[in-house]
Amino acid sequence: MLHQFLKDIRVIDLSQYLPGPFATRMLADMGADVVKVEPPGGEPGRHFDAEGRPGDSPFWRLNNAGKTVVTIDLKSEEGRLALMTLLRSADILLESYRPGVLDRLGFGTAALLQINPRLVHCALSGYGQTGPSRLTAGHDINYEAMTGGLNQCGTPDRPVIPFPPMADYAGSLQSVITILAALHARSRTGQGCTIDISMAESLLFWNTLSFSAPMRRGQGLLNGGAAFYQIYPTADGRFVSLSPLEPKFWDNFCDAVGRPDWKSRRYEPLPQSALIGEVSDLFASEPLAHWDALLTGIDCCYHAVLTLDEVPDDPHVAARGLIDRSGRYTDVLFPAWVNDTPPSPRQPVSEVAVEEVLARWDIA
Repeated sequence: MLHQFLKDIRVIDLSQYLPGPFATRMLADMGADVVKVEPPGGEPGRHFDAEGRPGDSPFWRLNNAGKTVVTIDLKSEEGRLALMTLLRSADILLESYRPGVLDRLGFGTAALLQINPRLVHCALSGYGQTGPSRLTAGHDINYEAMTGGLNQCGTPDRPVIPFPPMADYAGSLQSVITILAALHARSRTGQGCTIDISMAESLLFWNTLSFSAPMRRGQGLLNGGAAFYQIYPTADGRFVSLSPLEPKFWDNFCDAVGRPDWKSRRYEPLPQSALIGEVSDLFASEPLAHWDALLTGIDCCYHAVLTLDEVPDDPHVAARGLIDRSGRYTDVLFPAWVNDTPPSPRQPVSEVAVEEVLARWDIA
């Protein structure tokens, strides 16, 4: 069922690296026919591995699973004509160029409207299509820094780098949400539109709570200042997460570990340094296996901090069936069950000549 949601929707993907390709992969997961256009030699993301060295990138293969890749030289007249032909039959164009690049290639807003007035064009960039930072180079950590989130993440001494890259994924999600809404609007009006999505602003949107209730780094309710929302080390060098925010869950935890005297201390002012120290000493007194045996099943919002190797075998993760280890790389499927059915594994990325796509789309 999931793979039928966007059946017959045609997508042109001109994006690179993580944010744009992740967005179009979500569209492909829901059944859209996604054609990724790459320059001769491929996009740079093909050669970006986990250590930033040239090589065969698992990121590229996973991010582009379920898509068809074609090579088109947009700097040539023949290439521009091929893209124009595809755009005439497309429903969605997602691109991640710096502002102005698509205009220089001859595919600015006015040109796209003339080519296909029903086209939903999403421009995903770092800082947006307008404003003084529109042409500034940046990556996830810069967007996090600009929007205030990075300053709230870490210890009182210094920020830490969050992972996975939040702004990249926030931009991907914001793109897909807005594209789907635009398709719905088009079903009524018959008209497409141009969507300007900024990764920085997508993360800024996530930071709404912070402006209303600022938290000092490492000292607030949800970022390290509370004993009841904390990460604690164990005796064997592992870690546990504990988040009994509600008093009933905190009481359950205190009873389970034999410290009923901690119950009333839940309301101590933040940062709760003394109480954090006492709870930390408790967890540091025994290995992870002890705490798993004691607290798993207790209604107190506890979970061990798993390594990536352990995640697929977690009983709940395994039961939900979202991790696919059947291919060359471990993949995580679209996180939605439809009609009590989990998602199916993705097809691997395929690379074909542009003529094959034209034939598939029945373009003369």
